[in-house]
Amino acid sequence: MKFHRALALILAAALPAVAAANEYFVYFGTYSKAPSKGIYRARFDTATGKLSAAELAIEAKDPSFVALHPNGKVLYAVDESLDSKKNPGANGIAAYSIDAKTGALKLISQQSFEGSGPCHVSVDRDGRCVFIANYNTGSIAAMPLDQDGRISPVSSFVQHTGSGANPGRQASPHAHSIYTTPDNRFVLAADLGADKVFIYRFDAATGKLTANDPASGVLAPGSGPRHLVFSPNGKFVYVINEMLCTVTKFSYDAAKGALAPLETISTLPPGETKPANGSCAEIAIHPNGKFLYASTRGHNSITVYSLDAATGKLTFVDNKPSGGKTPRHFALDPTGAWLIAEHQDSSDVMVFRVDGATGKLTPTGAPVSVPSVVGSVFVPAPTP
Repeated sequence: MKFHRALALILAAALPAVAAANEYFVYFGTYSKAPSKGIYRARFDTATGKLSAAELAIEAKDPSFVALHPNGKVLYAVDESLDSKKNPGANGIAAYSIDAKTGALKLISQQSFEGSGPCHVSVDRDGRCVFIANYNTGSIAAMPLDQDGRISPVSSFVQHTGSGANPGRQASPHAHSIYTTPDNRFVLAADLGADKVFIYRFDAATGKLTANDPASGVLAPGSGPRHLVFSPNGKFVYVINEMLCTVTKFSYDAAKGALAPLETISTLPPGETKPANGSCAEIAIHPNGKFLYASTRGHNSITVYSLDAATGKLTFVDNKPSGGKTPRHFALDPTGAWLIAEHQDSSDVMVFRVDGATGKLTPTGAPVSVPSVVGSVFVPAPTP
């Protein structure tokens, strides 16, 4: 009897930890024009798909894109208020520790860097380096991280060169995103202005980037590559092209760090042409590896494709209104049961249920208000 009572107590004590897997903090990066003031936080329940009202987590200047350290304890965001005295007008990046119990953010580190218009932040697979892509100047930077996730001065800075077919938007390079490869040996940087995905060898020990040979994967003229995602098996890379509203599939040679284009498909429903204000934004693959999602601004929709793991082929499944204006970003929750679409111009977030068998999206409830929302990340949270 005593044994069973003790066992019951042990199981009861373990229940909060089990339940905590259903709860996440969602941190939203924004443009801090009124009424937005910085980074916002909401709670998300993966059992019900309910997203709570968002509240200000910490004040910051235009923390548009956010990224999470692999340890889940540090959040990174660009911050245009972090000007260097030696380089007036420079941009910066800030690191915030995350309180595991309350979700509160605390500034622990900040660093300035060359270039302007930071639009994308990422962290390498081992949490040893943080990367920035600068849209305005078409440059990228790498900064080492210490064991606590604090940011060290720039270890590599690269100025892209090149231009594209559209003189209005591609007269110069515009770096739009930067990622490490699955094996952490290379870094890929999509440049909208140059119509290329630049490839760099990455030394995680020093934070150094070195131009690879081949130096890039090339897109069709006027594509405007924006973001990218790797297939789960690492054999393919999918690039979403902002200007042409297309997705290009590349084969990826992990030994050489080489990209070769294979096919390009539209992000719009079959037979539809790109609207005058149409431009693509985000791309993601479902955790089960069977579906790929892509958002199109102007058209204000999210397209679902099925993904063949062996061939990497994408097949159109559905196109769903995103539930707001300008779906700048969206994210699948860690369980893959839900997708949240973030709308910059309508300042709200819509939650969709994901059909695990078909990949199709079904909207749930009313949108949640988040001012000038741009990006998001999920962090496990304890139950209330």
